[in-house]
Amino acid sequence: MISKSNAQTKAFSIHTVAFYNFENLFDTINDPITNDEEWTPTGAQHWNAKKYRQKLENLARVLSEIGTGENSNSPTFIGGVEIENRLVLEDLVKQPKLIDKEYGIIHFDSPDKRGIDVALLYQKKQFQPTSYINVPLYVYKGEQPVKETPKTDSSENLETEDVIAINTKNYRVYTRDQLLVTGFLNGEEIHIIVNHWPSRAGGEKKSSPYREVAGALNRKIIDSLQLINPSAKVITMGDLNDSPFNNSVKKALGAKGKIQEVKPLGIYNPFEEMANKGLGTIAFRDSWDIFDQILISGSLLQKDYNTFQYWKAGIYNKPFLIQKNGKYKGYPLRHSLTEIGFSDHFPVYVYLIKEKK
Repeated sequence: MISKSNAQTKAFSIHTVAFYNFENLFDTINDPITNDEEWTPTGAQHWNAKKYRQKLENLARVLSEIGTGENSNSPTFIGGVEIENRLVLEDLVKQPKLIDKEYGIIHFDSPDKRGIDVALLYQKKQFQPTSYINVPLYVYKGEQPVKETPKTDSSENLETEDVIAINTKNYRVYTRDQLLVTGFLNGEEIHIIVNHWPSRAGGEKKSSPYREVAGALNRKIIDSLQLINPSAKVITMGDLNDSPFNNSVKKALGAKGKIQEVKPLGIYNPFEEMANKGLGTIAFRDSWDIFDQILISGSLLQKDYNTFQYWKAGIYNKPFLIQKNGKYKGYPLRHSLTEIGFSDHFPVYVYLIKEKK
């Protein structure tokens, strides 16, 4: 993996770090302990083996191509969410477009009532994990819960189709854990956190405290890593269900949108500038937002290219991922009853670079 930095003539090795919301990557089997009935042959989506295979093929195409504008290799790391179980990931990494990359899988079942989880895929030849844990996210509703029901047309309901489930005994909101993976990327220690923060079910304002707690947990995880090693290289990514400007990201996590504002123990969000330019990873009622973000610690901004450093970021929104006509023309091409699309989100990525000796 050799590239040329635009600003220098030296050769650099490049690794792509990607994140993608797989949007309802379900198998066809009814799991009795989760609410997955919609994604079965007799369910609302009429989800059968043929559709499942096409979904896997579509996702594999996207994952194999993310970041290839600057890096001939597919992503070294892929954070994913809306994943039913480990089995669907095993099926995914065996797809023809991915199998030769030899992706490893790190996955835990989460308490989410739809049965959707977060996971990390990594190229075994490049990265050797040394530890991984799922950190529970405990958020509670302090008043009598109100049952939230998704709209029939999921295309009209991008912000709220991920229904919030609440325990009526202790009012715990069931949501996804945060996955922390530590390991060595070509000999250098890297920490990666994969997130899928609570949805906006019930409205952005009403549900904001849940995501603020998620942001605070993320900050706590990062603080614990930096307490052990102030130079710890940390990448946190996910579908945050908030924009780069919301309190969960700006205040609870403390992310900065300008590199010069990032302190040594701080967090940089390259997607804030993109949001300022009107770019987006998800559309709702013809309004774009960036819910999918990859944020990096200040230790990856030191411009010491003897070690891995952040180079640049992007949104992977190639034409084949975009709806070509109809009511949702220009939106991400997602699944419908008549077409197996990709996702209602565009994937995002960042490049890590290191000078080749």
